[in-house]
Amino acid sequence: MTNGLPGRLLQRRENFRRTSFLELFFDLAFIFALTRLSRALLDDTSLNGGFQVLLMLAALWWVWFVTAWSADWFDPGAPLIVVLLLGVMFGGLLMAAAVPTAFDEHAMVFAVAYVAIHVGRGALLIPALRGHPLQLRSLRVALWFAISGVIWVAGAFVAPAREALWAIAVVLEYSHARLRWPFPGLGRSTWADLQVNGDHLSERYQQIFIIALGELILIAGFTYSDSGLDRESTIAFALAFVTAAALARLYLVPAGTRLGASIMAAGPTGSKLALLAGYLHLVMIAGILATSVAMERTIDDPGGEHSAAQLALGVGGPALFLTARILLSAVVDTSLPWARLVGVPAIIVFGLVSARLPQLANSAVVAGVLLLIVLVDAMPGLWRFVRRADASDAPDQRPHG
Repeated sequence: MTNGLPGRLLQRRENFRRTSFLELFFDLAFIFALTRLSRALLDDTSLNGGFQVLLMLAALWWVWFVTAWSADWFDPGAPLIVVLLLGVMFGGLLMAAAVPTAFDEHAMVFAVAYVAIHVGRGALLIPALRGHPLQLRSLRVALWFAISGVIWVAGAFVAPAREALWAIAVVLEYSHARLRWPFPGLGRSTWADLQVNGDHLSERYQQIFIIALGELILIAGFTYSDSGLDRESTIAFALAFVTAAALARLYLVPAGTRLGASIMAAGPTGSKLALLAGYLHLVMIAGILATSVAMERTIDDPGGEHSAAQLALGVGGPALFLTARILLSAVVDTSLPWARLVGVPAIIVFGLVSARLPQLANSAVVAGVLLLIVLVDAMPGLWRFVRRADASDAPDQRPHG
């Protein structure tokens, strides 16, 4: 398992492994981050506020994603990797704590913690990989993060250009990952250099998605607990639960459970699929975050009139999730499920039609459409089950004797 490296650093690619306890412990930082992001969006639902939350979510997701990708390569029990994961976790907690004021007095905390995570990862791994081909890959990644880090810190210094500079940094980082981190004089990584264990990374995606849904239920539960438990708030809380259950089912069936096998079957180019899945999971989590805030507002004020922001969150959130989920099906199963394709415009149309109704009624409409998509989506499987049951109960028509 050493691959010639000290400290038993690298995993063998053929080894199947489950997510380690340390990786799950690391995910706790993302739970805190999502609660801070939902609170920030709840406090400012303007376009500018939404854009700021999106930038912070993209940064925090990139911390989680790059760390999950790195942990896929290295032995989580190696002392260096333990130190690395704990350091990244602490940096992520600092970023999450700075979220409410990341575009004000604590911009430097957010930016420096982010840069330190990515540059620090390279500072630890590059010396440890001395003499191994992966050292060059880690060097390319670290150099690009150092360049984008200058933009992050500059944005923290220059308040009027903060959103623009941080947006440029995010686009730069996401683009160079897709381009395999090309660097002058060092070339670019091959997809084989970036190959991942599909089963492990797919499991990590499922775990972080469940965490995002958990944030929706957690916030809904807290809000309902403080609402006085009246009838309308109880209905709104039930709708939040139905929505969460529908989103979970739409995620897991079918491509959510086939992603790992598809990555493995693609061979060296499976890393391209794994990266695309990472981008789509960011979009799905953004949709869940928006849905979470919309449900919280509905539970808090079920009879309230709809604002444009509430409508955008309550309708746009599920539609955004479902769109990304359809694209994931397209790349994993090369299929476009018609119920979900029809479901996206249905959510938007019925959500807009019910915009004049109280928040509770509008939430019921959106939840009803999601539930209908789940039922229609499941009909082919139910029909096959019924036909198999009928066939097994049919009398044996073979001649006897």
